[in-house]
Amino acid sequence: MLDINFIICSYIYHHWILEAYSQRGFALDHNIEESIVRKIKTTALKTGKVVYHIPVFTLKKICEARNIKLYEFFKLIDC
Repeated sequence: MLDINFIICSYIYHHWILEAYSQRGFALDHNIEESIVRKIKTTALKTGKVVYHIPVFTLKKICEARNIKLYEFFKLIDC
């Protein structure tokens, strides 16, 4: 079964967070808490027991900071 939360977190982590100068920097630049960045990382790397269910509001904030629309993000992850 397709786990959309894993796909979303994995894309954000591997394409955007890893490019940032730090997790804290990514959080500040995208107007989210650093703890959310850690949850995304944990889900993407499958190092935790729980998958982070990223709220649409959080995803929208990240996309707005990157100047893309939500539908453009879903095109990027091919869903």
